[in-house]
Amino acid sequence: MTMLASRLAALSAVVATFYGIAAHAQSLPPLPEAIKSAGVLKAGVRCDQPPYGYKDETGKFAGVETDMAIQIAAWAFGSPDKIELTCVTAENRIPQLTGKKVDILIATLGITPERARVIDFSKPYRWGGSDMLVAKDSPIKKLDDVAGKTVIMLKGSTQAKWFEDNMAKVDNLRLNTASDALQALKQGRGDAYTHDAATLVVIAAKDPSLRLVGEPFAVSDAAVGVRKNEAGWLAYVDAALDRMKAEGLYDKWVDKWIPAEIRPFYVDAFTKPKPNAR
Repeated sequence: MTMLASRLAALSAVVATFYGIAAHAQSLPPLPEAIKSAGVLKAGVRCDQPPYGYKDETGKFAGVETDMAIQIAAWAFGSPDKIELTCVTAENRIPQLTGKKVDILIATLGITPERARVIDFSKPYRWGGSDMLVAKDSPIKKLDDVAGKTVIMLKGSTQAKWFEDNMAKVDNLRLNTASDALQALKQGRGDAYTHDAATLVVIAAKDPSLRLVGEPFAVSDAAVGVRKNEAGWLAYVDAALDRMKAEGLYDKWVDKWIPAEIRPFYVDAFTKPKPNAR
């Protein structure tokens, strides 16, 4: 009798677990027909911004935000292979979305009023600040030290807009990709390279000839971008982000893609309130 009771209890636990998982899976709203009929998720991700979106040494898509896109595809279509990833840059990512080349942007996209006029944002999933990268022996110690100097930045980036609005007298060199910007800094074509701090932390950790200035600015929430007037799709994306958080997937991806010595910086971005900054 005891063995029978034990087996029944075990069976009940399995059934409860199954229905719990099913109920959780059903917590996502219906997939909009326009997305469903495509049979694949067309996602724009960064290919030059580790650890969020980049290509590894084999040319394979990698990073936290890349895994976010793959997970949404898995929930939407039942397979992580049902995804078509497209590399986007700071400058072309919104035109890629509005031009229907992709249906979703998970691409280090900060929420700004200017962008909100042309696309819709999901709920934020992390915050991101900006910093500057300089040569290790550079005299630049704080943000104000770049007055009258040349700062390298990406076209269409949050940093470009911030400097335009707040430090207009700074000379700027605007380039297309993070790799171009880093090369320009190392060639001495500019005095500093400004970008998302999350990207610069990775670069500085790998290159002892460079250092971060360490004064955060232009801190904003990062969110997923979708086209205007796609309320059903936006609701699905928001629900997917909630599920990622509930299932602890952000922690898993941070552990997967980010070296232990710099991991706390990224954990804070997903779990703590935005810091005060200029």
